[in-house]
Amino acid sequence: MTIETCTDDSFTSKASSPISKSLLKNIRDRFYYADSCPFEGPRIYFENAGGSLTLKSVIQVTSDIGCIPDNEHRDNKASAALSKVVEQGKRDLAKLFGATKGTVFGGETGTECLFRLIRTASLETPEGGSVLSCSLEHPATYDSTQIWAKKTGREWIEVPFDVSTGVVTAEHYAQSVRPDTRVATIIHTNPVTGMVMDVKAIAEAIRSIAPDCYIIVDGIQHAPHGVIGVDDLDIDAYVLSLYKVFSKFNNGYAWVSERFTQLPHDKLLGKPADAWELGSRDPSALAAVSEVVNYLEWLGLNFITDEQPVPALEAAGKAMFAHERHLVDAILNGTSGLKGLKSYDNIRVIGDLEKDHHESVVSFSVDDIESKDIVTMLSHHNIRIHARSADAYSGNILRPLGLTSVARVSLGHYNSLEEVTALLVALEKILNK
Repeated sequence: MTIETCTDDSFTSKASSPISKSLLKNIRDRFYYADSCPFEGPRIYFENAGGSLTLKSVIQVTSDIGCIPDNEHRDNKASAALSKVVEQGKRDLAKLFGATKGTVFGGETGTECLFRLIRTASLETPEGGSVLSCSLEHPATYDSTQIWAKKTGREWIEVPFDVSTGVVTAEHYAQSVRPDTRVATIIHTNPVTGMVMDVKAIAEAIRSIAPDCYIIVDGIQHAPHGVIGVDDLDIDAYVLSLYKVFSKFNNGYAWVSERFTQLPHDKLLGKPADAWELGSRDPSALAAVSEVVNYLEWLGLNFITDEQPVPALEAAGKAMFAHERHLVDAILNGTSGLKGLKSYDNIRVIGDLEKDHHESVVSFSVDDIESKDIVTMLSHHNIRIHARSADAYSGNILRPLGLTSVARVSLGHYNSLEEVTALLVALEKILNK
């Protein structure tokens, strides 16, 4: 089977990409399976919200480090070398978070890290008060806040979101937070709707009413698509999962503020107060962190000029965001000679189509066609997307939107306009049958 594409990459768009075709080729060459699946052959990968493509360098370094049997804190050169890998990985992890203070640590998954942080904040803050979460959030925070509000005898308050835009704002939080709110969670980017939230503004709104509230951010979807910069957000914790940031499945990672670091938490009694790791870390996983950061710094260096001498990671984040916005704009508005999703009367696109808060994800439903069938039909054109349904993972998000399921197209900065064009060609054929 072949993938149908259009070579005309001109289209009417307010967005433009800073990534040239030659740089995009170089980018794609650094990843495994950018244009093919080892099981199905040629395909376009638009399932990045389920897990990003993996850097070749990550697989190489994790293989090299993973086969070493030694552990840290032993009197031999192998142990010393592994300790250097771990320490460098932690420094690079802090750099990825954009953190110059606080503590970073790894856990089983991003979801596990969020549950642990919410549990700790709920147990170790003064009794009474409330716990806040938004119905737009992933169950990692939406469910966890309910569980720990109940266990600690606190009121759980659900912050509503604007169903017409798919966005929760600072104003929404300001209407729900109270002076005695102990814990509040925020999702940076929603993995179902693709809407990105103004975390800084929301945190400021919370602090203005409840200055001592512990603010925990789920950044798992946002991390591979833009700048994180926790130093600038006035929050207490931020979580990401490296399998969505160009690595393989291994750990979730968290950053916690200095005041959160000092809260009593699960740790060995002989460890210092700021120790959050439970058990020995896998040095190869932290080596993977370093490879991800090395890649992002390489990417960012392509966009730094004398006129804009910004840090490489910031430059990379801005470039990824701009390139993906360029592709999202094409999906919504179309390419030359092809309709975008907004032009179909029988397609409902989720989210704000005026201000465009979409970050890397476009989810939509089609009249009289099940979302899972759209996934199957596109797979016949060698295009891989995913459907989200009103289940334990997405029901709290989709039900307020009046939907039982959506088809989700999720992008990475290594995707191309030609691939988006192929998607629109395939959808036109499917919808015109």
